[in-house]
Amino acid sequence: MPITGAARLFAILGDPVGVVRSPAWWNDRFAEAGLDAAFVPLDVAAADLPAAWRGLTRLRNLDGVVLTMPHKQAVVPLLDALGPLARLAGAVNTVRRRADGAWEGEMFDGEGFVAGLRAEGHEPAGMRALQVGCGGAGRAIAFALARAGVTELALSDTAPGRAGALAEAVAAAFPGCRVATALPDPAGYGLVVNATPLGLRPGDALAVEPGRLSPGQVVADVIPTPERTALLDAAAAAGCDTVTGRAMFEGQARLAAAFLGLADLGG
Repeated sequence: MPITGAARLFAILGDPVGVVRSPAWWNDRFAEAGLDAAFVPLDVAAADLPAAWRGLTRLRNLDGVVLTMPHKQAVVPLLDALGPLARLAGAVNTVRRRADGAWEGEMFDGEGFVAGLRAEGHEPAGMRALQVGCGGAGRAIAFALARAGVTELALSDTAPGRAGALAEAVAAAFPGCRVATALPDPAGYGLVVNATPLGLRPGDALAVEPGRLSPGQVVADVIPTPERTALLDAAAAAGCDTVTGRAMFEGQARLAAAFLGLADLGG
């Protein structure tokens, strides 16, 4: 499908942006659907987000923007409106231009993560879960896991106070889930989640100590590229089931497409 001067534009903002799967997935779906549309990656440093956002929102043929790290929380005060999941998480991964010209953000990382788990045959309801990483995506995942029915959620983060603040917020929203802060020790948990950037770069430390993993645990990573991270390889070697970042990406991409008015994109 050729791109014409009437094409509608979509973009993803990130730093680094070269690791994202979004452009290939969206552009393949646009071609399959015969849409005159294009999805482009935009490399925007954290300090430049406000200036970049002011320019982007003045592009009259730009209909939607996807946010990846480090922009998911920083974009919130730049928006005109937030959906319910974004308000709960305090973070956004998809923004659409409304008919009135306002920009509205919503957060699908958490629901996409849970959808990815289920697509791989792992039902989180009833599980004890450890989540390492409580940033933008991590906040959404924590709320989604509690909503999905995990019985216990242990949160860990290297930033002082961040895990504790998230634990309080999740416990207040879902009082039936036991939520607490914890060390990043995976022993004894049915589900172990890496929601940190660790694994994006060669030589990154592992989010948890692989020697503390045991057969039967489910270890899930949010890292999109490489799909098989060092953590997942170590978990597989320990006899764990693994879920890659692709599962989360595909789950949230379909939800984001529907939010952007493209409900049939990707099936």
